[in-house]
Amino acid sequence: MTSHDRQDVNHPDHTQPKHQETEAERKNRKHHTDENQDQALEETFPASDPVSPFVPAKAPD
Repeated sequence: MTSHDRQDVNHPDHTQPKHQETEAERKNRKHHTDENQDQALEETFPASDPVSPFVPAKAPD
């Protein structure tokens, strides 16, 4: 597993792949990414809710 995003081409650990990614490898990678994203969304859902509580302004004097 890499320690950086696969599209971070300027990262010092980034190297060219040893072989072209096969369709099965691509599907597996995308499935793994989707699973990680779904899990992260479930874990952070209450905080990611776009509705924020209403805080009224101070009443004018």
